[in-house]
Amino acid sequence: MKRRQFIQKTALGFTALSLPEFSLPMASTRMGIVVHSYASRWNSKVQSAKYPGFQNAVDLLEHCHQIGAGGIQVVVKDWSLDFAQKVRDRREKLGLYVEGSIGLPKKPEDVAAFENEVKNAREAGAQILRTVCSGGRRYEVFHSAAAFQDFKKSSLVSLQLAEPILRKYKVKLAVENHKDWRAKELVAALKQINSEWIGATLDFGNNIALLEDPTEVVQTLAPYLVSTHIKDMAVEEYAEGFLLSEVPLGKGILDLPKLVGICQQHNPNVTFSLEMITRDPLMIPCLNSDYWATFEGITGAEFAQTLQMVKKNKYASALPRVSQLTPEERLAVEENNILESLKYSKEKLGLK
Repeated sequence: MKRRQFIQKTALGFTALSLPEFSLPMASTRMGIVVHSYASRWNSKVQSAKYPGFQNAVDLLEHCHQIGAGGIQVVVKDWSLDFAQKVRDRREKLGLYVEGSIGLPKKPEDVAAFENEVKNAREAGAQILRTVCSGGRRYEVFHSAAAFQDFKKSSLVSLQLAEPILRKYKVKLAVENHKDWRAKELVAALKQINSEWIGATLDFGNNIALLEDPTEVVQTLAPYLVSTHIKDMAVEEYAEGFLLSEVPLGKGILDLPKLVGICQQHNPNVTFSLEMITRDPLMIPCLNSDYWATFEGITGAEFAQTLQMVKKNKYASALPRVSQLTPEERLAVEENNILESLKYSKEKLGLK
């Protein structure tokens, strides 16, 4: 990014930070922010007057209210009951929603800690908890079909351990398609669990990395929809496959009005939470034989369709990169990307 472009892109961010508190419409009608959208600013150690780090969920609530977001999805690990009550009090005053992000119990002795986190999240007003079954990307973490099958089995064990706690506190758990499950695989797991308390966090763009069409992914997972990670994506060819980037809403290849409409048809009360991660592009090495170690049943037509999509949708300029920026510049670009996405959500998606 050139210096002049950087200054132009961050001007909006400087303005937004000076806004006073004001009354806004019902939170459920406005797009919220996933904590990962603030990957640089969350617990930031950078000494910045314009972009001070967020140390906890209350800091994030305050800022998201200031910029006109509808709520937050935030990690709930290690919350005390006292802090959960502070989150609840501030959330109620600001009129925002709170969804939690939580880890799963891996074995029976983990259940007590999981229950404590669910209880505190519920005290804060979170009725939805997003989770992942794998913390990494399928094609990077698993190197054989047997390893992925073990992952599927252990994931089901974790969800079965979690389910009674969710039922006890009447909190819904939403499993994200986190570049691990293909859409139909996640549906199969949810059907096997067969609980009204466990559904899906539907990420709009992740499964491009698994060679799936985004519209088909949304259509497949929408019947199980509990929460969302709304994002837009851009692509670019590289020697071993393609590059994949989050970009501000409306700047990428996704038909966001259509995807939002599908979600609303299946769950009219679903919240739309922005996950706009400002980072360098991810490498999807689908032309490398190691990438295919865990996949079964992907047809040549699906593979070709993805490669054609990449060729057809070359980004207007090079995909955005931030590793060359100073920490302060990176914080500014991150803020501007979020503000651009909020603006689009209000003007084009009716989330206002």
